[in-house]
This record gives sequence, C-alpha cells and structure tokens, in this order.
Amino acid sequence: MNKLYEPTEFERLVDDPWDAAHVRDRIAAIVADTKLPEAATLYDGAAGVVWALDALRDHAESPLDLRAAVLRALELEREAPDEADDEHHTPGSLFSGEAGVLLAAFRISPEPHFADDLHALVLGNVDNPTDDISWGAPGTLLVALAMHERTGDARWLDAAAESAAALRSRRGEDGLWRQDDDYRGLTTLHGAAGNTLALLRQQPDEALARETAAVLAEHAVRSDGFANWPGTPRPTLARPRDGRVCLQWCTGAPGVVAGSWDYLDEELLLEAAELVWRAGAHGDEKGHGLCHGTSGNGFALLKAFARTGNELWLERARRFAVHALAQAERMTTRYSLFRGDVGTALFAAACLDADPRFPVVDTM
Repeated sequence: MNKLYEPTEFERLVDDPWDAAHVRDRIAAIVADTKLPEAATLYDGAAGVVWALDALRDHAESPLDLRAAVLRALELEREAPDEADDEHHTPGSLFSGEAGVLLAAFRISPEPHFADDLHALVLGNVDNPTDDISWGAPGTLLVALAMHERTGDARWLDAAAESAAALRSRRGEDGLWRQDDDYRGLTTLHGAAGNTLALLRQQPDEALARETAAVLAEHAVRSDGFANWPGTPRPTLARPRDGRVCLQWCTGAPGVVAGSWDYLDEELLLEAAELVWRAGAHGDEKGHGLCHGTSGNGFALLKAFARTGNELWLERARRFAVHALAQAERMTTRYSLFRGDVGTALFAAACLDADPRFPVVDTM
C-alpha cells in the first residue's frame, strides 16, 4: 500500500469522539475569527472567504459586512488581477480570476450588472485552451448552470450549451483533455473527472460517464484492495510531482472520488475511499484545508456515504472533521476558502448535515 501514497505526510487521527455541539462551537469560533485576506480570488482570497461565510450562515453569522467585502475584492481584482502573469490565467478563470469574484458578488448581492459582467466572462472563456474547472470552460460551464438556477434567465442555458459543445469537441481520443501542451489530467480540479462532472451537470450522458469511468479505471494505481490516481498518466518534466502519486483533493483519489462518485465503478471507488481512511489525516505541512489537506480528503468519505448509504463512511468522515478542526485550532490561521479555516468549517458543517456536496464545485 505504501507505493500508493507517502505515509510520512500523514498522521494518526485523534481519538476524540464526534460531538455535534462542540463541532458547532468550533464552526462558530472560526466564523467569528475570520478576517479578509489581501488577495481577491475565490480560491485563495477575499471572494472565497465571503462565499464560505455566506454558505455557513445557517451555522454561524459573520460580523463582517460581506457585501462591502466582496465589492472591495472585485475592485482589487480588476485593478490588479491576482494571477495575471500565470499562463493559465484569464479573467474568466473560476478559481483564480474575476469570474469567481463576480460569482461571489452575485451570491451576496444579486445585482443585474454583476450577472451581465459574469455572462460576458463565461462566453469569453469558451475557447480557453486550458480545459479544467480551475481555469477553463468547465469551470464557467458550472457557473452558467448555477446562474440559470438562480435567475431562470435562458441566456445562461445558451451559454452553458456553447461551453459544453466546445468542451466536448476538444476531448481527445484517449478520453482526456488538454491542460498544458503535453499534460492531460485525470483529476476533478485539473482533468477528466472534473470536466466530465461539468458536462454531466449540463446534460446527463450515460455513454460519457461509462467512457470516463473506463479511463479512470485504466489509469488507477491499485494494490492490496486500495486505489489511487496520479495527476496525469503522462508525467512531464514540467510537473515533476506528477511522477509520483499524491493523496489529496487536487491530485489523487480524494478528488477523483469527489468528482466521479456517482458513476465510477463502485468497487474501485471503495478501494480509493478505503485508502483515504487508512492513510489518516494530512500532517501540518499540507494541513487541514480543502485543496490538499484533511478536509478535502474527508469529502471523499462523504461521497462514499452518498454512493453506498452505509453510515460507516459518514462516521469516518466525522472522524476526519474532528481532526481537521483540531488542526485548525493549533495551526497558524489561514484566511482562505481552499487552504484555510473557513474551508474546514464548511467540511465540518457538511458532516453535521450529512451533506456530501463539495464547496463551489457542487454548491455554487
């Protein structure tokens, strides 16, 4: 099993029992303590923090003025885009561009001009050559579907159909999409699982689900009843970490399970979820957050619960939440949705509610 992940990066789960009242208290403490980072984006900036605090309203009310905060984030992003020098970045990037900030702004204050600006970014992102949820058309396809659900405006269905058609046309014969010149990803954040999730959200397609399930099965690394995935079946010198197998939401089994839980072969899904459980919590280097930490891994256990209905997986997810909250309490606070405390609070809330939906990707 050791070849499937790096055991030294993980630690044993704490023995503290699940206590719903204590979990609610910790969520409330995180919300009360949260401050706004200087960055603007959904992934690592103020827009993501605002999005999370609004999503946590049923559990705890933030003292911050969320509308003022997200308007300031939008102003900052337009003045100096957070990742403007990144080759993948466009204003339409969901996680690192203006699109994500506008999505948060519309969530807090559903003003028509936010919707108009966001619609233009969705259309402008159709031909983005980086086909993944983070930067490309799959992410803005999800935005279009979410905006139609919120507004009922038919233009969003048209935008979603245009994005989906372009995305389907760029899928390779191997069932993968391009992220870089020589990179074809498997994961939810950067690859086939996420792109398929977006397409199935737009239109159910049993053939596509079967084909992606077969691609994921083909490239799974399996041993002794456990399974994991590399970021790509084609490791490159440009991304040396993809020559080894990680175990986190952004790269590895937790993210693949989170994105493909409803169509992946069930035996393979449970092998992957079992590896997440056996590995335990991420150590302090990666931390407790959603992208590459304990909370992100814990969502794979919630997805196993959603697929099987077996409450063992919910109990295991709650063990991860207890540990992640303890990590958040002892570690230096990070004010960020995908790497910080509010993401962990969202995971804990999901465990309270037995809600397997992953933040943003499943709940825009």
